[in-house]
Amino acid sequence: MDDGERGGVQLRVADSERDPVLELLKEAYAEGRLEHDEFEMRMHLAMTAKTRGDLAAVTADLNAPQPQTSPRQAPERLPDEEARLWAAAAHGTGLAPVIIPPLVIMLLAGRRSEYVRRQAAEAVNFQLTLFLVTLVTFGLGGILYTVAWIPAVIGAVFALGGRDFCYPWILRLVK
Repeated sequence: MDDGERGGVQLRVADSERDPVLELLKEAYAEGRLEHDEFEMRMHLAMTAKTRGDLAAVTADLNAPQPQTSPRQAPERLPDEEARLWAAAAHGTGLAPVIIPPLVIMLLAGRRSEYVRRQAAEAVNFQLTLFLVTLVTFGLGGILYTVAWIPAVIGAVFALGGRDFCYPWILRLVK
């Protein structure tokens, strides 16, 4: 079975698979194995190739190795206990009115755990809502920060228990 086929179905080509083919074409042109017009045509074909088979055909007569693809490794999953701690930390950062910590947790630890991502996004949305209310009310909404620690602590406790927590009455701008 051809590398470009799996069960008779052509596999789509990724940009990372195009790069070695483009480099090979440039080398072949520099070595004089391709004329200018043929080089331009093959570059165009490589850039517009939809499947691995299309891409392989561009360099078939150049003794090119087939584009090697390494299977993407999924990021290592966080253990459940660690995920609960990160999720609790994301909620717990609501004790101080700063959006950066839950955002960093969402972007970094959230890649390794969908649970952490959901809970950190909820904490980010909570912080964003508080900030926007403060802006819209010309600072008067800042009074909410005096009690914002209550739902933040509740969210952290829920997260430590491995349960989802949704803040009531917030804008969900980050998914």
